[in-house]
Amino acid sequence: MQEVTQIIEHYGLAVVFLSVLLDKAGLPIPSYPVLLVAGALSVSGGSPALAVLAAAVAGAGIADLFWYGAGAKFGRRALSLVCRVSLSPDSCVRQTETVFSRTGPWALVYVKFIPGLRYVSVVLSGISRVSLPLFVVLDGAGNALYFAVALLLGWLFHDALDAVMATLVQLGAYGIGLVLAGLALYLAIRWIERRNFIHQLKMDSISVKELMDLVDGGHKPIILDVRPAEARVRSGMIPGAVGSAMSETVSALKDFSRDAEIVIYCSCPNEASAAMAAIHLKRAGFKRIRPLLGGIEAWIEAGRPIEGAVLRGDGVAAAAAA
Repeated sequence: MQEVTQIIEHYGLAVVFLSVLLDKAGLPIPSYPVLLVAGALSVSGGSPALAVLAAAVAGAGIADLFWYGAGAKFGRRALSLVCRVSLSPDSCVRQTETVFSRTGPWALVYVKFIPGLRYVSVVLSGISRVSLPLFVVLDGAGNALYFAVALLLGWLFHDALDAVMATLVQLGAYGIGLVLAGLALYLAIRWIERRNFIHQLKMDSISVKELMDLVDGGHKPIILDVRPAEARVRSGMIPGAVGSAMSETVSALKDFSRDAEIVIYCSCPNEASAAMAAIHLKRAGFKRIRPLLGGIEAWIEAGRPIEGAVLRGDGVAAAAAA
């Protein structure tokens, strides 16, 4: 364990840069503990705090530029990848879209502090074509603020952290085993959370082809769009769909029979928001609910039409000819 401490102390900038780069790239490697230790060591002969901060911002910036480019080139397909790589529940897409619809790219300054959203916010910046200079400035400011908090905490509690490091040094191999066990437990918890979330989504779904057959055959179900209002206005809706916030789906369908056939779609990987909305509707007594496999992207890729969204008198969005 002494060697590990010496590595962090003598090669702190490289260790910080690499750990942050891998973390921000989406790998489940927590970099915050490394920053805490680096902040504590800056008090007792380690790398200066400003140098550590610069290394962390540089590592995060490189990873964020990669995800920004992926969003700009591959669009929403990149969201599916980032949610899988980061072990984040797919609902992070809907949550980040809501934040972006309210504050725009300025969300990059503070969204780093919200678990699961910081990766998706970068991809959405590329998808929404935030200018590269503006992205670099806002993303860099957000990263600097986020990492500065970790360094400040390490500096404030350096005595306690030094005591913990000293204890791990005394434990030797057992100390290394303890650190590795803690990392393994962290990864296991994240993996279990994601598996439980995916298990929750396992319900009967409907493919685009099946929905097309229903629509073309004259047996059109109620189609519910649970994407954020900004996304509905920006990219349109499936013709005839009813748009509603996920938390308001029950009130949006209050005039429909509980036996009506309902198809819900969103733009999240694995239809996460659609599945959550289906749970709300089932609790309200609706019986025939199915999420659209592939969401709005699958509908567009199948060559089906998209219509613009307009607001009804009660504020509920509905599709209308663009």
